Amino acid sequence: MKRYYVLSVLIFVFTGLFGQNTVGVISNSTDAYNGYTLFTSHESTYLINNCGEIINEWTSNYIDGKSVYLLEDGSILRAGFINNLDLTIAGIGGIVEKINWDGDVVWDYTYSSSTYAQHHDIYPLPNGNILILAVTKKTVAEATQAGRDPLLLEDDALYNEQIIEVQPDLINGGGSIVWEWNVWDHLIQDFDTTKDNFGVVANNPQLIDINYLGSSGKKANWLHFNSIQYNHALNQIIISARQLNEIYIIDHSTTTLQASMHTGGNRNKGGDILYRWGNPIVYKKGLEEDQKLFGPHTPHWIPDSYNDGGKILIFNNGFGKEPEFSTVDIINPEIDLNGNYIYTGDPYGPIALDWTYQNENPTDFFSRIMSSAQRLPNGSALICDADSGYFFELDTSKNKVWEYINPLKNNGEILNQGDAPVANRTFRAFKYSNEYVAFIGKDLTPGNPIELNSNLNEPCSTLSNDKIEQNKISINPNPVNSYLTINTPYNLDRIDIYNAHGLKCTSKFNTKSLDFSNYASGIYFVKMIHNNSVITKKIIKN
Repeated sequence: MKRYYVLSVLIFVFTGLFGQNTVGVISNSTDAYNGYTLFTSHESTYLINNCGEIINEWTSNYIDGKSVYLLEDGSILRAGFINNLDLTIAGIGGIVEKINWDGDVVWDYTYSSSTYAQHHDIYPLPNGNILILAVTKKTVAEATQAGRDPLLLEDDALYNEQIIEVQPDLINGGGSIVWEWNVWDHLIQDFDTTKDNFGVVANNPQLIDINYLGSSGKKANWLHFNSIQYNHALNQIIISARQLNEIYIIDHSTTTLQASMHTGGNRNKGGDILYRWGNPIVYKKGLEEDQKLFGPHTPHWIPDSYNDGGKILIFNNGFGKEPEFSTVDIINPEIDLNGNYIYTGDPYGPIALDWTYQNENPTDFFSRIMSSAQRLPNGSALICDADSGYFFELDTSKNKVWEYINPLKNNGEILNQGDAPVANRTFRAFKYSNEYVAFIGKDLTPGNPIELNSNLNEPCSTLSNDKIEQNKISINPNPVNSYLTINTPYNLDRIDIYNAHGLKCTSKFNTKSLDFSNYASGIYFVKMIHNNSVITKKIIKN
C-alpha cells in the first residue's frame, strides 16, 4: 500500500509541475468566453481573467456568507458571516456589505439576532434595493399550532424561510425593509383539523406541506432555502429548497400584506407559489420515481437574449440520488397565453429537460453542496463544482474549454502550485463579459495569479500562435556532467530547472547553455519557455 501511495504522490507532483497545474488555471483555449470570473472565499473576493490573473481583489473583515455580485458601478455586494449561536445552519451569513472597486466598505446592513439571520443568498434589484434570504426561528408551540406533527419535531424550534427587500441608506448606513415574504404564510397540512392550515395537500399545490420532511429528518432546518434569483421582466423570484428538492417561483409585484395572503399582485395569487418543480411527491402529486431534483442550487432564468433565453437553469447536485452524481439542467416551464404557469392537476411540467450536462462517467462529477451554473452570451456554460472549488466552461458541444481550481483554502490559506487542492469549497462562480459596464474607466491590468509559485500560468501558454515544436528543440549531452547545450532556432525567454521532487532549482533568461557542474547526481527537468509556449524535457546528471 505504501508503495502505491508514494507512486501516486509522485505522479501528482509531476503532473502538477510538468503536465498540468493542480490549482489555478488547469486548461484554457481560445474558445473560452472572454470575460472575468468572480468568486469569493474566506475573507477575499477575486475577479480573475481566463489566465487566472487577478484583475481586482476585495478584502472583508468577515468570512464569506456565501454569495457575491459585481454591481454596475464596479463595487461588489457580498454576504458576510456573523457567528450566531442560536441559528447554526450551514450557509449562515448575517451581514451584507457593499465594497467599492478600491476596497472601501461604503455600506453595510446587519440582519442577525437570536431569532433571525441572513443566510446563503442576496440579490441586487434594478431599483437599488436588495433582496435578502433569511431564516427565522419559530417555537415548538408555533410549529404545532401551524399544523406540524409534534412527533416530527426533534429540535426545540422549526425554521421559517423569509425574503426581505431592503432599501439601503447610503448616507447614514443601514436601511429600511420595504417588502417581506414568509413561507409561514403559505403552509398546508392534513394532520390536525384543529390546527391552522388544515386542508387537502394534493388540492393546494400553491402551498407547502409543513409535515413533509424531505431530506431534513426531523430537524428544525426542514426547508434549507439556498438561493434567490430575480426576473425583472416578470417581477418574480425563484427559490431553491435543498431539503425538499424543489424550486419555487413567487410573485414580487405584491405588497407586503398581499405577500402574506393568497390574492393580490400581478398574478392575483398573493404570496402563494406560482410554480414549483422537481419533486411532486411534496404536494402529493407524484411518486418517488417522479423526483427530478436532488439538493438543487442556484436556479435562475437565462437572459432572454442568450441561447435558451427565458428558460430556467439549475445545478442539480444529485445529493441522495442512487448513485450520487451532479447534472446541470435546463427546463422550460409551461406558460399559457396570459403568462400564467400551467397546472392541470398533474405534476407541474415539464416532464423532459430541454438540455442537460453530466460527466461521461457520471459519478466523476458530484458536488454534494452549494454550486452553480451559468449560461454565457456565446452559448457556453460556466459550471462551479463547489465541493472541489472547480470551475469549468463548456462550449456548445459540451467540450471543456476552460478549467480552474480555487487555490484559496476555506481557512484563508493560499495554496502553492503543485499542492493538492483540498478544503477549497466555493459557493458560486460567475463570469462577466469584459464589456460589462462595471469595467468602464477601471484599471484592468492583470496582476499575479492567486496561487503561490504560479508557474506562470502554463495552460495559458497554449494560446500562443508561435509554439515550440518538439522536433525543433534538442538537448545534449544527456546525461550531462557539466554544461548542457540547448539546440533550437527559438529565442528562449526563460529556462526553469526542477529537481526530481518537483522543486525549482533556478531560472535562467535568454540563454541556451546551462551549467550543471555543481548539481548533485540525479534526475532533473528542464522547462523551456518561448513566447509563452512551453516544452519540458527530462535530463540525467551524472
